[in-house]
Amino acid sequence: MKLEKLKNKIPEKVYSILEQRGFEELRPSQVKSINKGLFEDKNLVVCTPTASGKTLVGELAILNSIFHDKGKAIYVVPLRALASEKFKDFKKHYDKYFKIAISSGDIDSADSYLSDYSLIITTSEKLDSLLRHKSNWLSRVKVLILDEIHLLNDASRGPTLEILITTMRTLLPKLQIIGLSATIGNPEELADWLNAELVVDKWRPVRLDKGIFLDGEIEFS
Repeated sequence: MKLEKLKNKIPEKVYSILEQRGFEELRPSQVKSINKGLFEDKNLVVCTPTASGKTLVGELAILNSIFHDKGKAIYVVPLRALASEKFKDFKKHYDKYFKIAISSGDIDSADSYLSDYSLIITTSEKLDSLLRHKSNWLSRVKVLILDEIHLLNDASRGPTLEILITTMRTLLPKLQIIGLSATIGNPEELADWLNAELVVDKWRPVRLDKGIFLDGEIEFS
């Protein structure tokens, strides 16, 4: 959908940044997220294919949190390498608008310096550490983005992720949670647990064909 058709649904500052980045239209999952309350502080579970635009949904929530709600944003990823990747991407696009930090090291500390940053990119294990240290700046967090939220079902990372979500919701009753994933087995159940709106879409930028390769030939279904 053309960006200009959504102008009345997007906060002015957020819309301005999208224009400056060169966006002329938004993808289906992004439009659905806006219509389901992204800018109205609603919790969302976004389940769409890889490269369909989920990350921008999280970015829009971050921009809304910082410029409209005047709060901090936390972007949680499962791996330190992914945290570094997101940090570089977000610095490239938003460094001139607000301060961005990454906190994904092994040191168990409160990282009080993060009080000066608007967006913190971290791992679930590191956020768990920050919560246990009762970092004062956590009280100013407005939105929590959970990338690869399907890892709640992972035997190793799932328990930590579930505990930190529960703790954050208890500490911050008005917290907005945005869960992102391409592969959620039980999206309705997860959305219900988070009291979230479910955004499901099958659009992808490149068509995906399935087939069987045998003896040098592929037979597509």
